[in-house]
Amino acid sequence: MLFTMGMRDITLLASRAVLGGYLAAHGAQKLFGAFGGHGLGPTAAAFDRLGLRPGRVTAAAAGLSEFGGGLLTMAGLASPAGPVAIAGTMAVASATHRANGPFAASRGYELPATNLAKPAADQAAGR
Repeated sequence: MLFTMGMRDITLLASRAVLGGYLAAHGAQKLFGAFGGHGLGPTAAAFDRLGLRPGRVTAAAAGLSEFGGGLLTMAGLASPAGPVAIAGTMAVASATHRANGPFAASRGYELPATNLAKPAADQAAGR
């Protein structure tokens, strides 16, 4: 039983590190242009073109939710604030990409839906 609990904890830590780390980096791309991102200005213009207006406000909100939610999720702090921030942002991203179909190859909602499923499942399971 002790070994099983240890593996569950390690798996939960690893999944939080992966999801939180990638979402924090994705938010940093939007906000700061880090990791090859475009930064807030170009991201805001893209949000405007997608109909997410005002672009600067929605881009900043998405970037802060991803960055902050990712860091909180990765650290396992302030639960459920981090996973809820991620889930909310990914719900909007999924809806925004819905018209392109389900797969990322056609700019669809595959990745945001996957990023939404993990924190939602964790919260449903009480983790």
